[in-house]
Amino acid sequence: MERKTVYYSDELHDEFSGVSRNTMTIDDTYVYRHTNPLWLFCRFVVYRVIMTPVAYLYLRIKFRAKFVNRGVLKQASGESIFLFGNHTQVPGDGYIPTTLVFPKDCSVIVNADNVSLPGTLTFMKMVGAVPLPNKISGMRNYMNYLAELSKNNTCIAVFPEAHIWPYYTGIRPFPDDSFRYPVMYGLKTYCLTTTYQQRGRSGRVNMTIFVDGPFSVNPELPRKEGIRDLRNRVYETMRSRSRNSTYEHIIYRKQEHGGNI
Repeated sequence: MERKTVYYSDELHDEFSGVSRNTMTIDDTYVYRHTNPLWLFCRFVVYRVIMTPVAYLYLRIKFRAKFVNRGVLKQASGESIFLFGNHTQVPGDGYIPTTLVFPKDCSVIVNADNVSLPGTLTFMKMVGAVPLPNKISGMRNYMNYLAELSKNNTCIAVFPEAHIWPYYTGIRPFPDDSFRYPVMYGLKTYCLTTTYQQRGRSGRVNMTIFVDGPFSVNPELPRKEGIRDLRNRVYETMRSRSRNSTYEHIIYRKQEHGGNI
């Protein structure tokens, strides 16, 4: 089976998810926190009764997914955590942390595009999508909601690469912006690294997800340097784990003057 080759020019900004939507505005009118009992009941049904089993079955059936070193999460039993991962699947990247941290709830920080498909906003909220504001006025509500999640035995998942590169086997450079969150809220930091292996001689792919942590901020460093140091240690751990990928289902090649599939 011939594999697809994708040409990229910018590791930080190129996007290959194939998703194109009219992005909704996330400002101070966006409601993150819901207290209505009916909404909370429906959210429980959607998240726990429907989507959690779907996520597990999707990963097992499509990828025969297995987790390695999952036991490190026991150190955060009863606590909220931040979980950073590489961004290589639609919709699998939302399913992986939900399955990994069960029975802990998981919220996933996403781009506004992820909640912009008409008619799906409520559903996406119920399954844990937390959109980044794209207007400065929305930052206060967003940060207040993260502060609330940090106290509620929740996993807050972040994909710092930001853009989806399906089946990519490396770790792309990412900024340290999102690593300020665990510093601000005093939470343990973990990372997951999704790797890919060929299933026999077929063109199908198995998935092995490595879990590492906890990573703590070095208290001897100034705040900004501590955030950068935390990012670097997570990044290098993920790079090391990514070497366990043994099969490129999609081949990525760099070219100098842009390009597409």
